[in-house]
Amino acid sequence: MKKITINTLMTWKQEGRKFATATAYDASFAQLFEQQEMPLLLVGDSLGMVLQGKSDTLSVSIEEIAYHTRSVRSGSPSCLLMADMPFMSFSTPEQACENAAVLMKAGANMVKVEGGRWLAETITTLTQRAVPVCAHLGLTPQSVNIFGGFKVQGRSEEQAEQMLQDALALEAAGAQIILLECVPKALAARITDAVRVPVIGIGAGNATDGQILVMHDMFGISANYIPRFSKNYLAETGDLRQAVTRYIEEVATGEFPGPEQTFN
Repeated sequence: MKKITINTLMTWKQEGRKFATATAYDASFAQLFEQQEMPLLLVGDSLGMVLQGKSDTLSVSIEEIAYHTRSVRSGSPSCLLMADMPFMSFSTPEQACENAAVLMKAGANMVKVEGGRWLAETITTLTQRAVPVCAHLGLTPQSVNIFGGFKVQGRSEEQAEQMLQDALALEAAGAQIILLECVPKALAARITDAVRVPVIGIGAGNATDGQILVMHDMFGISANYIPRFSKNYLAETGDLRQAVTRYIEEVATGEFPGPEQTFN
């Protein structure tokens, strides 16, 4: 696979070409994903739940993300690699820079941060210092205690307008990807049309530029539960590589996510 960069994804957005991505945590699966031409991988703080069996992501450390980033980079030299900034690792721009440097040195091509327009200064500071940023909006799992659980976000008109304005503000601050989690399909479509940068969805309908799934959900082996917005591709195919290929193909055609994985 040719090396994937943010410019690759920008070109695909302009061409209307949808792309798939997944979380990865080790070299073996990262290599499998790259061999099936998955363009983008995320070392997610979801590892706290799917690898460590925790009920949320809050205990994950920057050192753990860096460890898994090094592993994924070893298995996947050509994918664009994002790494999560875990809970309270970016509460100030200065702290964000210190922790982002750890992840970039571990092999990440960009970092992902959860939050709204309050992150604008942090994102500008990071991008000015050569750290590309993905901004995560909607259901941000690090805010589980604020939300009172893992719930769909943006259903009211007020919430929807705020999320749209957050996306525009974070794009203006320098974010090069927007990730939307568990938001109504119509809102995800509005945001995707409003911003110039690629928008990746998870539980956000099929109008976004890309889709992401947690690897363990895609293979039906999550320790806790399989969320409604996911799909067990391994059960359909019986083979890991065929499962990944089918996921990539269904994202490209818009077949996934279907109505059963979509919130209205």
